[in-house]
Amino acid sequence: MLERWRHGAQVVYGQRLSREGEGRFKLITAKAFYWLINAISDVHIPSNVGDFRLMDRTVVDVVRSMPEQHRLLRAMISWLGYRQEAVPYHRERRYAGVTKYPLRKMVRLALDGLVSSSAVPLRIVSIVGLVTLLSSILGMAGALAWWMSTGRWVPDPLSVFLIGLLFSGLQLFCFGVMGEYIGRIYGEVKSRPLYLVGERLGKGGDAAGRTHRGGRSGTGDPHTMAMTDASR
Repeated sequence: MLERWRHGAQVVYGQRLSREGEGRFKLITAKAFYWLINAISDVHIPSNVGDFRLMDRTVVDVVRSMPEQHRLLRAMISWLGYRQEAVPYHRERRYAGVTKYPLRKMVRLALDGLVSSSAVPLRIVSIVGLVTLLSSILGMAGALAWWMSTGRWVPDPLSVFLIGLLFSGLQLFCFGVMGEYIGRIYGEVKSRPLYLVGERLGKGGDAAGRTHRGGRSGTGDPHTMAMTDASR
């Protein structure tokens, strides 16, 4: 990791080539989680990567300035950008101790990651509500056309179903609109920086600008953040 940092990388993380000792259920669910979060969010999180990594002081300062409480650090760091490189390795079977992340904590971590990284779940409610509302309107239009052409109204159970579908779709659509506003509020509360300065040119240039280009902090030392690897 130090060697990659000395050559300009600002974030260096370990990427597992193999995961000895893990069951099929853990491997399948982990793969499904990363596929889902990469599909619905604008941030790409590399697969088979934990939270243990070496980070340049510039990156650490930005992460520490972000006031979020429910964090998926690997998603936050990927969102920041900068020059990031992987160090592939084979992870051997645990030789002592037990995992500190049981299924309950893994589920909570996954939910925090999905909710904090994307507003797509909120938009799904709007889409489902709109589709339901349009379906009920089309159904009622068909029932009205049937009545006008035959002089008979549709059976009562179908009428009740269409009315229930109409109000359900309307409620879901309203919830979706509210969800859009909640998503905007959540984005404002996170207070993520609008942009990050990678380099300053001219008289105002400083060490922070040179850090982005050279991959080393002003003191010449990297800063490591060793955090709990949830996959363990």
